[in-house]
Amino acid sequence: MWRIWKLYDPLRAMVAQGVFLFALAAMIHLILLSTPTYNWLDGPNAAATKAQAAKAAAAEKK
Repeated sequence: MWRIWKLYDPLRAMVAQGVFLFALAAMIHLILLSTPTYNWLDGPNAAATKAQAAKAAAAEKK
């Protein structure tokens, strides 16, 4: 194991891992926020409200 750390600087490896994990967490949270089911910012009834608005808009077009 010590030979690996002779090839890579431990501080640089830990910083790179931290940056990668933060980017991964941010990406997962943004993906979840883009879905109507798991969007915790709009509230639990936001999906139903959006569906009703879409139905009303479709009814107006007819």
